[in-house]
Amino acid sequence: MPLIKVQTSLAAPAKDEVESMLLSLSSKLASHLSKPESYVMTAFEPEVAMTFAGTTEPVCYVEIKSVGTMGDRTQTMSEDFCNEISQTLGIDKNRIYIEFADAKGSMWGWNGRTFG
Repeated sequence: MPLIKVQTSLAAPAKDEVESMLLSLSSKLASHLSKPESYVMTAFEPEVAMTFAGTTEPVCYVEIKSVGTMGDRTQTMSEDFCNEISQTLGIDKNRIYIEFADAKGSMWGWNGRTFG
């Protein structure tokens, strides 16, 4: 089950902009990982108290988790997701951190079961 969670220090833009971004991220994540979008989850958390490089200028932290290995796809995903988030939220790409985390199937639950 791939997950992409976006946290930012900024206030949320209009609801339709957030929904459009999340739907786009969902589709892109499924495509990058060659997994069905029916398993992809997205989340957006605005107005998180954050600092980066010693300032409170607009910043964003993104978590991307998936069962299995993302391997060498992370470079392409980083470029794609940084561009999307920067364009939607107006945050400089050099103030966006992305954490990629591979998960064991047994450590990810869904529908009363695990994937491992």
